[in-house]
Amino acid sequence: MAIKTRSYSVDGKCVMTIDEFKRWLKKFDEDRDGKIRRDELADAVRVSGGRFARRKSKRGIRSMDDKGNGFVDEIEIKNLAEFAEKHLNVRILHL
Repeated sequence: MAIKTRSYSVDGKCVMTIDEFKRWLKKFDEDRDGKIRRDELADAVRVSGGRFARRKSKRGIRSMDDKGNGFVDEIEIKNLAEFAEKHLNVRILHL
């Protein structure tokens, strides 16, 4: 389940809008609750070619989870997009 989007940048990063990123991320929401758990984020990291998926997902959830509930929800998606730009070889276009 690779990141499928319309283009790649010169530096090889996958380029997508925030809406495309949300749609892609929903594919990893196994229980369809609208929240991304650590293991679901680890799957996204692994599928996108990232290394150390468990460690990155743990660090990612900790840094993105403003509410401290162990999930990243719709409100915290901006934090997750920033994480993806740093760790998932993605460039998010904020249109």
